[in-house]
Amino acid sequence: MSSMTRPSTEAVVTSPPAAANPPRTRKRRVDPLYYFFLFPSLAIFTLAVTLPAVLGFVYSFTNSVGFGDFEFIGIRNFIAVFRDDGILGSYGFTLAFSLVTVILVNVVAFFLALGLTSRIRFRAALRTVFVIPMVISGIVIAFVFQYLFSNSQPLAGQSLGIEPLATSILANPDLAWLAIVLVTAWQSIPSAMLIYIAGLLTVSPEVYEASSIDGATPWHNLRHITLPLVAGYAVINTVLGFKNYLNTYDIIVGLTDGGPGVSTRSVAMAIFRGFEGGDYAYQMANAVIFFLISVTIAVIQLRFTRGKGGIAA
Repeated sequence: MSSMTRPSTEAVVTSPPAAANPPRTRKRRVDPLYYFFLFPSLAIFTLAVTLPAVLGFVYSFTNSVGFGDFEFIGIRNFIAVFRDDGILGSYGFTLAFSLVTVILVNVVAFFLALGLTSRIRFRAALRTVFVIPMVISGIVIAFVFQYLFSNSQPLAGQSLGIEPLATSILANPDLAWLAIVLVTAWQSIPSAMLIYIAGLLTVSPEVYEASSIDGATPWHNLRHITLPLVAGYAVINTVLGFKNYLNTYDIIVGLTDGGPGVSTRSVAMAIFRGFEGGDYAYQMANAVIFFLISVTIAVIQLRFTRGKGGIAA
């Protein structure tokens, strides 16, 4: 009987296939057209913004009057700024004006946006009318309102028997700031309103339909649905508003020119008037301080509103 070959029960060990060499990643070639557009823009920005800012920072440590020879004097200009009552007064006015105007603009713009997104007739026409102030020059608006406050407003105050309004509020050191707030708000409300309209249009009507089924009142809808969903747009308007109002200049020049006295002189106006008066290095120090304060306010705003309405710092 021939012997039979028993098949081996041992598993055949096969060696894994050699790993294929990963393909080399080719470095992506940058289109030369990219540099063609980048370098001219970068050069213009550097010459127009970065270089003047750096030179201004250097001049703030000197006694320069804007031309001729100068000497480095350290931080004397910065110390003098903090001891100048006129400069400190301009900071107080600018910060208070910015805060009041931001609140007024956001409140009025929000409710106008609510009205212009509701089911009313002639919505498109009304939106067009309300955005007209946004396209008019600030200095033109200031001169028009300067005429109204100097002529029409005193006549209206006298006819109504309101003593504080019997004379132009532009000549009253205690009320002149109010005219600047009103005119600035009149020009700024349209842009803020458009941002709020964009935010309100993103809210689905189904959300309001569901809340109405649950018996929610219009006040509950406003408080618990509308306001939380447009909170991010309020943050945008607040940040942009503070940025613009801290640098306000043209409307103040056209309305009061910083008066009566210096009661409505903003920081930007104080800096420009200092340049005209030969206090170049001194006002450069003031500008550096103002820049740092503006950046600090912007950072605080972003930190305070981080995570609200989808805004992240």
